[in-house]
Amino acid sequence: MSPGASETRPRVAEAATTNLVITGFMGTGKTAVGRQVAHLLDRPFVDMDAEIEARAGKPIPAIFTDEGEAAFRRLESALCRELAARQGLVIATGGGALVDPENRAAMMAAGTVVCLTAAPDEVLRRVRQAGPAGRPLLDVADPAAEVRRLLAARREAYAAIPWHVDTNGRPIKEIAAEVAALAKVITLSVRHPAGAYPVHVGAGLLARLGQALRAISGGKGEGSRVAVVSNPVVEPLYGRQARASLAVAGFRPVACTVPDGEQHKTPATVAALYEQLLDGGLDRGDTVLSLGGGVTGDEAGFAAATYLRGVRFVQVPTTLLAMVDASVGAKTGVDLPQGKNLVGAFKQPALVLVDPAVVATLPVEEVRAGMAEVLKHAVIGDAGLFARLETPPADPGAPLSAALVARAIRVKVNVVEADPYEAGRRAVLNLGHTVGHALERLSGYDLRHGEAVAIGTVAAARLAAALARTDAAAVERIAMAEQTAVVGQIEAALAAWGLPLRCPPLPASDIWDAMATDKKRRGDTLRWVLPRAIGRVDVVDGIDKALVLDVLRGMGAT
Repeated sequence: MSPGASETRPRVAEAATTNLVITGFMGTGKTAVGRQVAHLLDRPFVDMDAEIEARAGKPIPAIFTDEGEAAFRRLESALCRELAARQGLVIATGGGALVDPENRAAMMAAGTVVCLTAAPDEVLRRVRQAGPAGRPLLDVADPAAEVRRLLAARREAYAAIPWHVDTNGRPIKEIAAEVAALAKVITLSVRHPAGAYPVHVGAGLLARLGQALRAISGGKGEGSRVAVVSNPVVEPLYGRQARASLAVAGFRPVACTVPDGEQHKTPATVAALYEQLLDGGLDRGDTVLSLGGGVTGDEAGFAAATYLRGVRFVQVPTTLLAMVDASVGAKTGVDLPQGKNLVGAFKQPALVLVDPAVVATLPVEEVRAGMAEVLKHAVIGDAGLFARLETPPADPGAPLSAALVARAIRVKVNVVEADPYEAGRRAVLNLGHTVGHALERLSGYDLRHGEAVAIGTVAAARLAAALARTDAAAVERIAMAEQTAVVGQIEAALAAWGLPLRCPPLPASDIWDAMATDKKRRGDTLRWVLPRAIGRVDVVDGIDKALVLDVLRGMGAT
């Protein structure tokens, strides 16, 4: 880094923190806001224009005069690539730096990018107040017309950036605080055979839903309809806010409602949803957006996959369970009387937006049910996350941090990227579901999904221990002491979060019969996912019925 080109704080708060990039048109306050944000976050600050001037040994207007704009843009692109390879910076770009798609992609892959905005008249006022120095693009006969022309030319590039902050008539400290809060947003990219989609995780993001959807539309989808599919529980809490955010971003929201509860996840509900989509005038260029839990997401996703042979789908989960599990991975579907999710389709979302703050309105029982899926993911692939969650906070109903939610989601992302259509590895995500789905169905869905998964996970752990004792040929043998310890760890963690460990007093044979219709079976053989250690599971086919019944009876089944 060239001397004098950037201001450096004494230390970086988190060495592995991703960059925060502040961009936007000239006169929107990028440098002033960037310095303030760097101070708030205790991070190094880099002003790209100042850095380029220091390296070139001349001011930007002189670069334009002596070498031309193309030469300046080459310097800018090289610096973008260099800074994207670093971590923990606050970076203020030049106004045109991220208009180039490659520059923008590099910076967005390296961290959070925030675009500052201001009205054209305000931009011109600020530029005139600061003087013409450093603004070679406005060295024209009609600067006001040039400002409007440049803004129009850059509209799609700026629209491709998810997070926008308005700077009109606001003090720098207030703007900086809003930008600094966005530094906590975590974005995961989920790759699949047809492309990729972002999963944005951050408190307060529901208010920015329209910005996020506009970004994946590249500014071209404005004016299109968005069917916001919700239910009578979620709609009064978040429906108006979601639709308002979409409207501000230029979309035309259409409110659609489905009944709440697993018992309504049927083909008839989806058929009624089709009628609402038709009444709302949705065509093939429009979007179906799920605002709710896993049931709403399954119904809305199946409708999006099949309405007009497929329209764009967006997931905005409002339960912890849906955030970490159902919203990612493209599986949608409805239930039949014979079992769960027997009719469905793979429908990749175009966007997933996760706002952990909305969990605060959930009953504590629903938060606990969601924690069953979080802990399940930890058992599957993140022993460190499991260790973090073994001791619940003082208020178990409080929202998890965006970082912990994103960590749980990342386990699923890693699995579904490796197996997008459930051909192999993805089966591990069904830990706890073989028994869990059967218990849900037998309870008439009075048992929450997360509660059923918790019981099913205990059953899987106990089956793994039983197999270690009795059948060395079925799975790799693990020392009995180690396997018993895994059972104890899992049961202790689930119990600490208030989750059930024992089966309802149902006949074990009825549970077995209910499992026989599970869609995860292979022919006449049930498929099981067994925890062998925290962070490692095995997939096993064909466990002996007598052994399964024995384990279920040991857990309270009759």
